[in-house]
Amino acid sequence: MEKGKCHANGFHGLFSIKPRSKVRITSYKASREYVGMAKFLLTEAELTKAFRKIPDGSVVAISGFNISTAPEYLLLKLYDTFLKYGHPRHLFLESDSLPGSPGRGIDKVCSQIEENGHYQFLKGVLMPFLGWSPALQKLVLDERIEGYTISIGTMAHLLREISAGRPGLITRVGVGTFLDSKHDRGTLNQLARKVGRVNVENIVIHGKEYLLISAPKPDVALIRATTADEMGNISMEKEGIYGTVFTITQAAKAGPTCGISFCQVERVARLGTINPKAVHIPGPLIDYVAVSPSEYAWQTGSIEFDPRISGGLIPPLVHKRHEKIDLDSRTVIERRAAIEIASMVRDKRRAIIANFGVGIPSEIPSLLESEKISDFVYSTVEAGPWGGVPLTGNDFGVSVGPFAIIPLPDQFTLYEGGMIDISVLGFMQVDSEGNVNPSILPGRIPGPGGFPAITSGSPSIIFTGQFTAGASDIRIRDGTLSIVKDGSTTKFVKDVYKILFRGEVGISEKKEVTFITERAVFKLGNHGIRLTEVAPGVDIGRDILDRMEFKPEISANTATMEKSIFIPEKLGLSSYVSGIRKVGIYE
Repeated sequence: MEKGKCHANGFHGLFSIKPRSKVRITSYKASREYVGMAKFLLTEAELTKAFRKIPDGSVVAISGFNISTAPEYLLLKLYDTFLKYGHPRHLFLESDSLPGSPGRGIDKVCSQIEENGHYQFLKGVLMPFLGWSPALQKLVLDERIEGYTISIGTMAHLLREISAGRPGLITRVGVGTFLDSKHDRGTLNQLARKVGRVNVENIVIHGKEYLLISAPKPDVALIRATTADEMGNISMEKEGIYGTVFTITQAAKAGPTCGISFCQVERVARLGTINPKAVHIPGPLIDYVAVSPSEYAWQTGSIEFDPRISGGLIPPLVHKRHEKIDLDSRTVIERRAAIEIASMVRDKRRAIIANFGVGIPSEIPSLLESEKISDFVYSTVEAGPWGGVPLTGNDFGVSVGPFAIIPLPDQFTLYEGGMIDISVLGFMQVDSEGNVNPSILPGRIPGPGGFPAITSGSPSIIFTGQFTAGASDIRIRDGTLSIVKDGSTTKFVKDVYKILFRGEVGISEKKEVTFITERAVFKLGNHGIRLTEVAPGVDIGRDILDRMEFKPEISANTATMEKSIFIPEKLGLSSYVSGIRKVGIYE
């Protein structure tokens, strides 16, 4: 352990640095020279006093892609203020994704609301993803609060429109899906449908259909960063992403009614010690700065701090040696998708830009790395990282060793503008027209996440998932796939429960759409989905057609999936990219 004196910040005292831990300031002497700028809230009493100024019924925008950039300390103290004083109450919360993970952040607050019966705290939420908060989903399903949702990128762009004083966001994202005004308008319960606080209209511009989405302007911003200087200038050097913290601040501070901004930081620095180019939010936009305990500043749901995530250290690329490969139905899907991606690199004769979603897709970048072709596939995550190895589970949103990290709204501008080559996403249900439902079922409302925005812009889409759901016994041996016991739930259905990708729109926009399962591969065509490949050892009638609620078009030359997928050896994908020049100075 090293010890030294903390001279470079507005607090003076000893601090200790432990491996993979945060700076801990042990004594405080705050500088108050910069009157009229951000006010530093050094005690819980000061923070509570500031929160009590928030009017009842306010709209509060909160940053957070899971725990990353989530101002967990501020959120918990806001709820504590309500518990002590009964105010502020009837709050409407908006977020760029979800400010929390199971048992933390918004999920912890909603669990306490349910336990205490203090339903007056929240009036409703507009959040793109509720999947990591069972407690929030329960409040919505029980009709305790209004529940609205739109895609992650749509929310980020809507906040930018609010910041500029425009009446709403015009977008193609969600046309023909459950976000459309002809369907559910992104409402998650009857209470939201009755109140209609978030509005969606279908409009036509130059003969093409769009959605006009509007939502309440935030009165309050709760955001998180790493460092604030004495003027309140904010930097994010230890965060794994930038997320939407600047855009949320802009939306709250925009006219005609200038709101209040609170920023949770880990430490305070002397004015002039943050490089101006490293300032993510200028101090005059920040009203209050709260220094949080270190337990509320984790980079992800399970990682306190890793410099490889925040760009402090980019590790050298070390290809995995030949390791044992355990084949199951999931790894078969990953391997078949990897072949599709390698084929695209071969056909385009260049490196490609890809997005990988949660679940099975999130495991594919590691497979590409082990096959030594990751240099030709620039993986991106919707939260902002480029390159590196994306993390999974409740760590999703960050990458280990990215070569670039950009703000979330800019990432989705790239996605929606079609400036990526391919996206790999999951599915829960598919129907004969190629409509896809990735996540929503009765009693289950995780929200769309980034799915609608990514599929809207991506010219090539791979949907991955197991052919059926439920307990199963599927064995891979001797280069074949054997279904001893199939899952009980059909996923290729007559009508999907909620449409988040409309096949008709994909066809009209000439997207290349592929559905990959462990036993079959389908393509989307003008007449719906078409069976193109079957796993070796699988019977088309018994194992595929009899397990679907509709009969797909069947290619006259239906192929057998490559046998190498079902053998526990490397796929040899490096041969697909042989002779293709890497991007960069060195070969």
